Amino acid sequence: MNRERAQITEGIVSVVVNAILFAVKFWAGMVTGSIALVADAWHTMSDSLTSIFVVMSAKLASKKPDKEHPFGHGRWELIAAIIIAFVLGFIGCNFLFNSIERFQNRESVIFGALAITVTAISIIVKELMAQYAFYIGRKTNNAVVTADGWHHRSDSLSSVVVLAGIVVSKFATDFWWMDSVLGVFCALAIFYAAYKIMKEAISRLLGEEPEQELIDNINTEVRELFGKDLNAHHFHLHNYISHKELTLHISLDKNMTIENGHKIASDIENMIQEKFDIVATIHIDPTK
Repeated sequence: MNRERAQITEGIVSVVVNAILFAVKFWAGMVTGSIALVADAWHTMSDSLTSIFVVMSAKLASKKPDKEHPFGHGRWELIAAIIIAFVLGFIGCNFLFNSIERFQNRESVIFGALAITVTAISIIVKELMAQYAFYIGRKTNNAVVTADGWHHRSDSLSSVVVLAGIVVSKFATDFWWMDSVLGVFCALAIFYAAYKIMKEAISRLLGEEPEQELIDNINTEVRELFGKDLNAHHFHLHNYISHKELTLHISLDKNMTIENGHKIASDIENMIQEKFDIVATIHIDPTK
């Protein structure tokens, strides 16, 4: 799966579907007089705006390395994920403040059959879009697409709150507070999603230890090339998303010639480039 193409496709699909959902939900809100549904429509429109940024970040991240950025521009994906996390946090705050205000004013949403139908459709469509984004994010290990998936889910959660409030207000007027309480729980869920996105993106920006699976796979390949006595160690991975740099150590006989040691290191570097698509730099330690 092409990383850039998949991200752009997800962003374009998101923009188009969200624009359609916004128009339908806004129309239904105006027809039924549901303030909650109109607010939910504008939340859906915010998804389109962040999805436009998803497409823009894909183009920025795919730019070739240049003199100022010799390792490429792939980390634009992480910057975009952080921005989306901030947007989610803002949406969560709106959820929280609106829910508290509704509770204080003893407000409940306005019931309408059209509102229920449109809101139910929105929940299904937005969750399908979230699953699509999560799938693309897993396949391409793309933080910004995963973040966009959580944005879709936040919209689905807001629609769940609206739907619950509409249904409950029809059958049980004593539960006027249900919409407010569910809104608070949805705000907490959105805050948690924003935290996870932010934590992962910042962690990758700061630099991480390579996964143990990658280390084990490299050592397996090294042993197949040069025997079980040669183990790579002291792995450090510099992840630029579209480009990865790996530094590691190998221990060689101190009596080996520089030429032979250089050949072994070069063979391992070439193997890592070929099999793992990572540029490796190897430091040689002499055995005692």
